[in-house]
Amino acid sequence: MITKAKNLLLLGASSDQIFAIKTAKAMGHHVIVVDGNPKSPGFLMADQYAVVSTRDLPALKAFVDELNIPVHGVAVMGSDISQYVSALAEYLSVPCIPLKAAKIATNKLLMKECFAEKGIAIPWFSAVDSFEHLCELVVERGFPLVLKPVDRSGARGVFLLKEGVDLETLYRCSLQESFSGQLIIEEYLEGPQISTETLFYQGKGHTIGFVDRNYEMLDVFAPYIIENGGWQPSRLSQQQRSEIERLIGDVAKALEIRSGVIKGDIVYTSSGPKVIEVATRLSGGDFSESLVPLGLGVNYVQTALEIALDIPPNFDTLVPKQNQFVANRYFFPKEGQLVAIHGIEQVKSQNFVKKLEFFVNFDEIIRPICSHSDRAGVFIVIADSFEELEMRIAWVYKTIVFEVC
Repeated sequence: MITKAKNLLLLGASSDQIFAIKTAKAMGHHVIVVDGNPKSPGFLMADQYAVVSTRDLPALKAFVDELNIPVHGVAVMGSDISQYVSALAEYLSVPCIPLKAAKIATNKLLMKECFAEKGIAIPWFSAVDSFEHLCELVVERGFPLVLKPVDRSGARGVFLLKEGVDLETLYRCSLQESFSGQLIIEEYLEGPQISTETLFYQGKGHTIGFVDRNYEMLDVFAPYIIENGGWQPSRLSQQQRSEIERLIGDVAKALEIRSGVIKGDIVYTSSGPKVIEVATRLSGGDFSESLVPLGLGVNYVQTALEIALDIPPNFDTLVPKQNQFVANRYFFPKEGQLVAIHGIEQVKSQNFVKKLEFFVNFDEIIRPICSHSDRAGVFIVIADSFEELEMRIAWVYKTIVFEVC
């Protein structure tokens, strides 16, 4: 526990931010949250809240101007809005990553250009100026390639380009998902994909999270690139992890980040680790809320909030206390109207099931899977080995049955 409470402003109060709200409250801080959704569940847990869009900087500045208490730190978890966090934090003169770095990290083209200039290991890439330009790049480079908007997350508008795809349709769909109307194409990298989370304070970094990402369903959802959760511990060797840590350290230097969070999306290729992209914020989903705490017995969100509040963190608290096998997986029912979900109580009764949530309601129409937001639910299981973990994952999938008509 801390000796003096501070006032923390969290941007976002959806389900992705609840763990950060709970952590900040447990630390003894006064928690203020804003969200554009008046029904945000995090509002009920905060000390203060307001209905303000997290992407409306003038409105955010007006909100903090009207507060009758000082704000000592600004943070976000799970939402790709670090440029607004930094802009607001700079306005309040509280700790943050540089605004320039935040803007680069929320634009995939700027990010790749920065990394290329600084010698960071990345895939080949190019901006896409038009459909004709895309066709020229495909002829020049050959398949497989990845097409994506420069400014979206959650796999929205991201397509794996292979022989036989309808290139023009995918181009139009990706363009439609982009806020700015700008696309990027890049080399598809073969190799295991790893999610990382690294905390930096005054130039010193500590990578607490290494989670292997599960893309076993690429062929099922092609040309969409849909992740089906991940697992901890990573199957990478200690040497491979050390290489990734050094790479993330180089990324921090390239972005001129000395204090803050860098969330990495890394592929370990035959020639070593390469950066697909990074985010300068805490992970959403289950990474920082469940996979790392359940797997390693540490809550690094607390450390990240300490950094945001200019409280010197104790990195010793991030030393793993255990090495539990843990995985999260998602549900992908067939399309149609949801009538019922069977097996819920049976699954919930198992002590190895740590989470079971559904994102769809009865009588709702289940849509085709086009991005991560279309997944119908999630579960988390723990085990004492990879083999047991896989058996328990298979059991949950067999037991939970979506009745769709």
